[in-house]
Amino acid sequence: MATGKLDTPHSRGACTAPMAPDDALKTSFPPVTNTATRVLVLGSLPGDRSLKERRYYAHPQNQFWALVGAAVGRDLASLTYPDRLTALLASGIGLWDVIGTARRQGSNDAAIRDHRANDLRALCDQLPHLRAIAFNGATAARIGTAELGAQDDGRGIARLTLPSSSPLHTVGVAAKLPDWMAIRDFLN
Repeated sequence: MATGKLDTPHSRGACTAPMAPDDALKTSFPPVTNTATRVLVLGSLPGDRSLKERRYYAHPQNQFWALVGAAVGRDLASLTYPDRLTALLASGIGLWDVIGTARRQGSNDAAIRDHRANDLRALCDQLPHLRAIAFNGATAARIGTAELGAQDDGRGIARLTLPSSSPLHTVGVAAKLPDWMAIRDFLN
């Protein structure tokens, strides 16, 4: 985990998850966070394109960078991947996935099986300024809530379930944007 500065292995895009054949065990990336993280966006498990490129939200049709960019007022999609991560961290946003490993044919969350969750509680405990957890899609929300528990841990950390940014969730950016803009409330 990156702590306290922007120039970290994770903020430079050095994800080390192995590439996997289509139905092999797939492994998520390390978290992209620092001690200033105020909003933690949790996806389910990187899609095949992301795993191949070793980058969060690498599929060109994934709407994540456009949605988060609108929320922070920056055109993140036009930046290089390392600069995107740096801009996210500078804005107070961190990234990770609720699933550490799973078997999945293709990139559809509905095909996930034999999953092992990431230790979300341990990561949250290392983020002293965390104000909100934003689940990117229903699968991330379901698994994340099961791991974190349905109740607040006493820190007052809000939980948001956002429409999936995946290209498999065919609703357009304009329809998803109002929900994603809610993360702005936790960044100040």
